Amino acid sequence: MSSESRYDVVVLGGGHHSTIIACYLARAGLSVGVFERSGRLGGSAVSGNGPLRGYTMNHYSHWTRFYSHPAYRDFDLHAEGLRYVFPEGNEAMVFDDGTAFVGWSAYRVVDDLGTQVPWPEGVARTEAAIRVFSGADADFYLRFHEAYTTKWKKAFGQHRFTAPTPWGTPDALESLVEDGGLIEPVHQVMSVRQLAYDFFESDELRTLFMRAATTSTGAYPDDVLGLQGLVHVLGLTLSLEPAAIAVGGTQAITDALVSAGRRRGVEYRTHAETKEILVEGGRAVGIRLADGETVRADLVVSGLGMPQTVLDLLPSVQRTPRIDHRLRNIHFDRGQLLWANIAVHELPDYAAATGNPEVGPQPRLYWGPKDPDWLATRYQAEIMTRGYSSRAFALTSADTIWDPSRAPAGQHLVGVEEFTAPLRLFSSSDWKRIEGEVADLLVSQWQRYAPNMTRDVIASVRLTMPRDVLATHPDMGEGGYSQGSTIASQSGRFRPIPELSGYRTLLPNLYTCSSSMHSGSGIGRGSSLNCWRAIAADLSLDADADLRPVAPPVAAPVTVEA
Repeated sequence: MSSESRYDVVVLGGGHHSTIIACYLARAGLSVGVFERSGRLGGSAVSGNGPLRGYTMNHYSHWTRFYSHPAYRDFDLHAEGLRYVFPEGNEAMVFDDGTAFVGWSAYRVVDDLGTQVPWPEGVARTEAAIRVFSGADADFYLRFHEAYTTKWKKAFGQHRFTAPTPWGTPDALESLVEDGGLIEPVHQVMSVRQLAYDFFESDELRTLFMRAATTSTGAYPDDVLGLQGLVHVLGLTLSLEPAAIAVGGTQAITDALVSAGRRRGVEYRTHAETKEILVEGGRAVGIRLADGETVRADLVVSGLGMPQTVLDLLPSVQRTPRIDHRLRNIHFDRGQLLWANIAVHELPDYAAATGNPEVGPQPRLYWGPKDPDWLATRYQAEIMTRGYSSRAFALTSADTIWDPSRAPAGQHLVGVEEFTAPLRLFSSSDWKRIEGEVADLLVSQWQRYAPNMTRDVIASVRLTMPRDVLATHPDMGEGGYSQGSTIASQSGRFRPIPELSGYRTLLPNLYTCSSSMHSGSGIGRGSSLNCWRAIAADLSLDADADLRPVAPPVAAPVTVEA
């Protein structure tokens, strides 16, 4: 096939950030075409049938707070069908000695726009829960809650949704660091383990902090988080932000964004792989698809990782040896998941092990040993040498407590997260062995924390391994979720590399909006919005202007697939 079409803007890849930036580009009055190599849009924000008929599982991203992203309001995604449920319970951890910690949200969401208001009762309940095992940690919680409410929360949002500042210019978070403050200069260079031991005295919160860091950034205890990761993980550990459940699964986010885009004229094409970015006169002029079709455009936006964009799709564009070297050596050895969707006949009964009836209905519930030293040392060592830790530190969520539409009546679906090694460290046969052993280990160790989770209660286990991630997401090197490890040296103004950290690339009209850029991996991060603002600044456009009439809602095809 040989043909040619034209748009004001072409967007490479139909992943999560492509679906966001397409809406902003179209709102500004530009014609937009999105080109995705696979058969579905959304990247990691997708759900599908499984693990059995009648269940809807999240394939990749699970814990989302997209209601807090500016796009949620900018495009009225509630009106597009995106619904969230906001449990009062938030973060919890059940320990192997029969004790547990339950945190409660410090804020409540009170309307369909995602408006948050303080919830003093939640703060008091979290303080009381911490004070059971540590007065000092409870006092720190109150101090950090106050600081977070008055300055760090706002600064964290500004940091996420603005481009990195140049070296030497403090960003929104760096501006708040001070000697003698809650967050001091030294905390910027501490490892996760050092941070856990510096902020907390209890084994409970040291363990939870280190494990939450791996969930949210992929970083292990000896990695350096940097400020962005630190503030985020402290907020999670201490339940400062409202937890949320997307009704219908993560797919609902993609469906709402694509609906908003379609109503603004965005055209989405699947099974349309980009083979090359076309360059003429030092500018990007469009793309060539795998079937030979040429698509012309005045502007090209890549929703793909920076390495793929520059190294694979710009073969004729010269780059300096330093840029080439650094792009080929981005660190990808973090964020490899063992992600299980487990269908169960009844909910886990953590109260039976802990004697605490409040334990269980938390959307982020960890279970594992109360052993921060083991987690800080042998956890990663075993993962890298045997493929998994012999002592599980699992994160679980039984979303069907709040969204029963995702399972047959009377049944439940529990997501379980653990971590594994980079894909290259084991052979195909070893990975098959690891998959079987991990499924058995999770089920057997789960019973220590929820005694009713016997094998006859578990209907099915579906594991997603690093090979599955890489097969569908070529930018997720080594099968990790983070498109480049989210460590201090690959965050902010250094992400993905210092020379290409501002959403602009080697060509003046080629931009990158993917998670390989600041503010990193995860649904609802700021890279696509920040990229749009960079484009608007370069083109002298009002980034907030709404220049495109919105068509009435139209029925879209069902996107949930097996």
